Amino acid sequence: MDIYFSVLNFTLSGAIGLVGIFTLRKVSTPKEVLFALLPLLFALHQFTEGFVWLGVGGYIGHRALEIASGIFIYYAQGLLPFIIPLAIWFIEKDGYKKKLLGILTVLGFFLAVYTMYALSNIPSTVTVVNNALFYNNPSTANIYDALLYILTTCGALMLSSSISISLFGFLNLIGLTIIFLLRPYGFTSLWCLYAAVISGLLYFYFIERRIKFLQNLKEKKENISEKMQLELDRLLEKHPNLRKF
Repeated sequence: MDIYFSVLNFTLSGAIGLVGIFTLRKVSTPKEVLFALLPLLFALHQFTEGFVWLGVGGYIGHRALEIASGIFIYYAQGLLPFIIPLAIWFIEKDGYKKKLLGILTVLGFFLAVYTMYALSNIPSTVTVVNNALFYNNPSTANIYDALLYILTTCGALMLSSSISISLFGFLNLIGLTIIFLLRPYGFTSLWCLYAAVISGLLYFYFIERRIKFLQNLKEKKENISEKMQLELDRLLEKHPNLRKF
């Protein structure tokens, strides 16, 4: 079964990566870049786990398995609690929500530093349990880290002023809870897979942002190129529900 799960990860990685490229093309300001990168990062993350499946199945060497599983767990447990609140902080308008996101970003930074330090000092293991990958590290396998992780990731998403991002966070919280209750051993692997799949929803957020950006240029009577006008017309034709805000 390992080879089939590997193929599934590689296939999903390609599909999500394509959505990630389309998402990046809809970026209008530099502040949006980090958040727009998330689908592509999730795609690369799943591509890495494809090699983990090959490793646990014995199709690649032990050293290759260590590298692949290390990259996967460092990103999943170490970087995400910092990247997600920071990315949302960049795009959030000034106000109390931005201040709260700033606090979560700082909290996520310290959690990331602690987690990566712990992961670098205590070896992690990866095994297959009931057809799910179980990434285990004694230093991070505690309820306190888990709660802070949920707060800085799902909490930051749900705090956003954007309905699309809040929905993404809420869906992540639901998926995370279900996985924790049914298959806690697969928490890291299955939640990242689930988050990667639904990260495609972020594309629609950037469609809305792009339309607003182009409309604001027109309203301010700034120099909008013919190419931008054609893009705006095409987006409004495909998404008529976003014509009025």
